[in-house]
Amino acid sequence: MPQKTAIVTGAARGIGAATAKRLAQDGFAVAVIDLDEKQCAETVSAIESAGGKALAVGADVSDSDQVTAAVERVAAELGNPVALVNNAGVLRDNMLFKMSDSDWDTVMSVHLRGAFLMSRATQKYMVEAKWGRIVNLSSTSALGNRGQANYSTAKAGLQGLTKTLAIELGKFGVTANAIAPGFIATDMTKATAERVGASFEDFSKAAVSTIPVARAGEPDDIANAASFFLDERSGFVSGQVLYVAGGPRD
Repeated sequence: MPQKTAIVTGAARGIGAATAKRLAQDGFAVAVIDLDEKQCAETVSAIESAGGKALAVGADVSDSDQVTAAVERVAAELGNPVALVNNAGVLRDNMLFKMSDSDWDTVMSVHLRGAFLMSRATQKYMVEAKWGRIVNLSSTSALGNRGQANYSTAKAGLQGLTKTLAIELGKFGVTANAIAPGFIATDMTKATAERVGASFEDFSKAAVSTIPVARAGEPDDIANAASFFLDERSGFVSGQVLYVAGGPRD
């Protein structure tokens, strides 16, 4: 089988970096996209040191022109992208009465508009290849979470986008699925702890106390789920939302 090319957004650190590294292990050439191309260097270096092939690309996924340029660059330098992980995300947490228009718009733009733009830009390569995989990063916050009206709405919207992509693209051999992480130890959850005025240790302990498997999730837990959805053998799994949260979710 020829090497396939995957794109992972928000891949400079955390879940995105872990996913990019895992996909490289799975045999993909990986485009590591983040807002600052220089910040992608560590992820790219780790992939190349392990014998993989990677490319750092700087782009704002909420900007249509930048997305088009980034995807065209990936196709030219790494190969036509047939796998996409929409992981890029930001937090602008606040209670509803304190949430600004900018807080709302920024989160919607990066999570929802970004996933839409990236999916639209890459789908043509997947349709042409008659094979493709799209994975969107949702969250257990899609079920509702205090202080995250913007984030929760965006993550719920990604689930609707996922199911629609699965319906529209399925006949072309393209699957679309979503992963909804629970509590994962990342810089983003540390930022949430700061928002509520708790130390990360205390915040983590409180979260773990509610998780049936009695531990916090790690970025590799999400990377492993993404690996399954992007595998050649998962072609009959599409339009699904997998909660990777250490136990049941409604």
